[in-house]
Amino acid sequence: MSKGLSFAERMSRAGTETAFEVFAMAKEIEKKGSDVVHFEMGEPDFDTPEHIKNAAIQALKDGFTHYTPAPGIPELREAIAEHLNAKFSVDIDPNNEIVVMPGAKPGLFMGILAIVNSGDEVIMPNPAFPIYESVVNIVNGVPIPIPLKEENDFRLNPEDVRSKITDKTKMIMLNSPHNPCGSSLLKGEVQELAEIVRENDLWVMSDEIYSDIIYDGEHHSMLFEPGMKERCVLIHGFSKSYAMTGWRLGYAVGNPDIISRITKLQINISSCPNAFSQKAAIEALKGPQDCVTEMVSEYKKRRDAIVDGLNSIKGIGCKLPTGAFYVFPNIKDTGMKSRELMEHFLHNARVAALHGDAFGSYGEGYMRFSYATSLDNINKGLERIKESMEKL
Repeated sequence: MSKGLSFAERMSRAGTETAFEVFAMAKEIEKKGSDVVHFEMGEPDFDTPEHIKNAAIQALKDGFTHYTPAPGIPELREAIAEHLNAKFSVDIDPNNEIVVMPGAKPGLFMGILAIVNSGDEVIMPNPAFPIYESVVNIVNGVPIPIPLKEENDFRLNPEDVRSKITDKTKMIMLNSPHNPCGSSLLKGEVQELAEIVRENDLWVMSDEIYSDIIYDGEHHSMLFEPGMKERCVLIHGFSKSYAMTGWRLGYAVGNPDIISRITKLQINISSCPNAFSQKAAIEALKGPQDCVTEMVSEYKKRRDAIVDGLNSIKGIGCKLPTGAFYVFPNIKDTGMKSRELMEHFLHNARVAALHGDAFGSYGEGYMRFSYATSLDNINKGLERIKESMEKL
């Protein structure tokens, strides 16, 4: 490559999602004729419900295949506002406080891009969804990790957050239910975190993409807390609740100033969200919700099976998650590092899972298993893991 064909320095700071790396490794094994049990991808294995697909088909037949308004069609923004108002008892203005985007990740990226300056500190949990740290690094912000401790059931401790506040702190990043740990913030913890945000005049970005997948207790949204609508950027979407990962549709909620800036960025990057997917999303929100209830019920059975199974394997200990569809077992007693054990499972047990340090340095000593797969696959994978560990 010639000297003139260099790349932007910021690309050296961009991270990635290791799930796709391990998935590719597993696919290479499968190409050679071996089957692999997949626990690495955070994707529902259910099909998108029929009534949602039918709404998209009808939209296509009706010619809904052109550009839409940059923040999304008014009918969908109204449906989102009604949904949030009913769920969290907040008054959301669909015209100025919601922007629909091609997935939830654009909301994370554009929200951080619109708020965080070079040198600004962003407090975030660790381990966590790796894109949080990646985007903060890309914009030359400073990620400030707060370790999620197993003894606290992997929940973010407000006092740990308070201890990291400096005059450079600009934002706190939250994720509940949490990826990769499956933990959920308690009401008192959300209230205390909201108090920290207000006291220090901070932004908070709250990723609540798994909020419909709760097994124990209930979801507590930062939007519900007094004064938070003005300084909270809520990130949500349709991928997890309605098994719509391939539809690429998410949304951000916030005050009109931040939403107008995210919308401007969207115009620069993608123009607008997909047209017919938006029609399907309206049906998802307004149509029958038994599909969500049934999926969560099935996830709960899978959660119980994989936790019991992992706890029966020597050297592995697994907490019972309260939400999402991940377990984050402790593998320290195996005597192996997380990536080493990931590779052992992949090549010797033909089981694909993620090493914990893929989610941050405090994830070392753990692994993430997604149980968004059938009970048959879960049992097969557990048996393979058990056999492989017995041979060590």
